[in-house]
Amino acid sequence: MRIRKLMRKSAELVIKLIFIAVGVIICMPVFLVVTGSVMGDSDLRECLAPVFLEGRGFVTWRVIPQYPTVEHYIRLLFQSPQFFILFWNSVKLVVLILAGQLLVGVPAAWAFAVYQVRGKNLLFTTYVVLMLLPFQVTMLSSYLILNKLQLLNTHWAVILPAVFNTFPVFVTYGGFRAIPKALIEAARIDGAGELYIFFRIGLGIGRSGILSSMVLGFLEYWNIIEQPFAFLEDKFLWPLSLYLPEIDWTQAGFAFAASVIMLIPAIFVFVMGQDYLEQGIVYSGMKV
Repeated sequence: MRIRKLMRKSAELVIKLIFIAVGVIICMPVFLVVTGSVMGDSDLRECLAPVFLEGRGFVTWRVIPQYPTVEHYIRLLFQSPQFFILFWNSVKLVVLILAGQLLVGVPAAWAFAVYQVRGKNLLFTTYVVLMLLPFQVTMLSSYLILNKLQLLNTHWAVILPAVFNTFPVFVTYGGFRAIPKALIEAARIDGAGELYIFFRIGLGIGRSGILSSMVLGFLEYWNIIEQPFAFLEDKFLWPLSLYLPEIDWTQAGFAFAASVIMLIPAIFVFVMGQDYLEQGIVYSGMKV
């Protein structure tokens, strides 16, 4: 009996160590970015020389920089106005996209979850199929439509297609499906109108699905790359996610600092909405 308990504890310890090792490996890129942002140019040149200067050997890294500095952050925050232009472009795009998805996607998800109409399952299946299509498949058709509407090279070329994305409808639908149908029927019997049921019961009880779709949407559109790169020619309209690839390798410390600044909002939203993010993953796995 004691041997069995000892073996069980040993197995649990091994599993915990494996999880810790995997977690360290996953977090390693973030650690490298943070430490690289406070390294001096001489440290970065020495560490990254084998990659960028065709040197021999392997890339090295210092846990504690030999000459730590905040010069890169000072240059980024006080001497780079283009960074702030693109930062506010990202904020504008994300806010308008999420607001549009709330106005369009939430009522659509409520209709799919609550009302029984002919052809609903076929239409919802079409939604799921559209959700699975990558951007490369719909890029040409989207480009032609946006060009016809004269919206190319404007922020609306990125906002409008994202507003009508099917993924938030799918996630929010899962939250609304978790509402007991008996509760909705009881509200109707008591004389509640459809708008009252939607705002008081739907948004009240199903808010976890809505918030999970908002968290997932923020993490997706804060790092959006393909759509603005395809539809926006003016670099002053680009979001911050397209600013980082424009930084030359000789400005590695500057690039690391910009990456850290860009990570902060995403980490904040992830930490604050972690519970809703997990619920969104559960809802996305529910049967239609």
